[in-house]
Amino acid sequence: MKHAELMAGAKSVLKYNDVGKWTRPAPDLYPHQWLWDSCFISIGLSHYHIRRAQQEILSLFRGQWSNGMIPNMIFTDSKGHHKPEMWDSKQSIYAPDDIATSGITQPPMIAEAVVRIGSQLSPAERKKWYRKVWPNLVSYHEWLYRERNPHAEGLVVLIHPWETGLDNTPPWMQMMNRHQKPLWIKAVELTRADNLIEKFRKDTRQVPPDERMSTLEALMLFNVVRRLRRKQYDTNRLLFHSHFIIEDLFFNSILIRANEHLKDIASDIDERIPTACLSFMNKASKALEDLWDEDDGMYYSREFITREAIKEPTISTLLPLYSGAISQARAKQLVSMLKNDQLFNTNYPVPSVPISSGYFNHRRYWQGPTWMNTNWLIIDGLIRYGFIEEAQELKNRSIQMVEKAGFSEYFSPMDGYGAGIAPFSWTAALTIDLLSTHIKEK
Repeated sequence: MKHAELMAGAKSVLKYNDVGKWTRPAPDLYPHQWLWDSCFISIGLSHYHIRRAQQEILSLFRGQWSNGMIPNMIFTDSKGHHKPEMWDSKQSIYAPDDIATSGITQPPMIAEAVVRIGSQLSPAERKKWYRKVWPNLVSYHEWLYRERNPHAEGLVVLIHPWETGLDNTPPWMQMMNRHQKPLWIKAVELTRADNLIEKFRKDTRQVPPDERMSTLEALMLFNVVRRLRRKQYDTNRLLFHSHFIIEDLFFNSILIRANEHLKDIASDIDERIPTACLSFMNKASKALEDLWDEDDGMYYSREFITREAIKEPTISTLLPLYSGAISQARAKQLVSMLKNDQLFNTNYPVPSVPISSGYFNHRRYWQGPTWMNTNWLIIDGLIRYGFIEEAQELKNRSIQMVEKAGFSEYFSPMDGYGAGIAPFSWTAALTIDLLSTHIKEK
């Protein structure tokens, strides 16, 4: 397929999934607005419809809680496999009165999206744009460091796997299975009732079951939501009373990069980041190195209570490249993993877990498939660390993957098979960005 045809196809996907002031990730299965989806979508839109890209971000702020939290989902109705009543966000005194949301957040890609949009504007329009989003953006970062930074060291904690964006990622699944399962889930597992429950799942009616998380995983994640809801989404009531709190490597890598963008925005419009927040932002870059395991030569997520590394490598292992906070030597070590045939160097890289992992399944959601958004993050990191050849190669192979299988949600890293739901918005949006961007020496 010619690149012009691919570009036109990507734009048609975004138009098809556009619902007015924001874009659904995909038809039917994902009818609501998701935080990091909209950020990636706005980056693609910024290349040809700047006002619509801005509106995509502004629409996220309609769901922002009064304490600064931006939820991972803003609901429009009761369609899809996520239901607003499951979350009952009104349990929190901070939730908005006029709109239903989830009670958790998602990778903080907003600052990246804001800056990418700003790069397409004139200096005067860029300042105007930055000033418009500044109050919401700084409030979000303040919330993260006030509510989710219990060790006051700059690494924030997450309270649900969905906050990572990598819903059934192995480190979190390992932790869920390590701790005691509720009796009702044990009963489901013992009686194999999960096979019956699977028949009623909306997602597996639209997507083959082997391409989604297992029913037992889905039930355990739902059980965590129940616990959060009972605690009214109050982080203070969860910390130190739960074994399921993690300093997530993926999320913190993205937050560290977002912090640098926030500093740049503040400088551009002569604003000041609140002192306490800025102090933790500065600590965060150094704290990331605490997640390095010298024996294994890898970065890992870490349990909050025990401070023990969760030694299950995934795509997160590579995300410190995107953070920009690690040394050139560390970056070189991560690039060597990208080139390792036993880890991440597949026919259609980069798999969401290394192929050597016991979890690896080339079709199952975040336990093997390649995703366009994680490729995009890694490409960005490679460029900034000066690995231009590697960045160009990954860009080319990502585009080839879409040319072969269309705008799928995710792809088999082995044969490029398109999996999940389609047409998927961030795959289209980031294809537009990659086709529009020339990689050059920094």
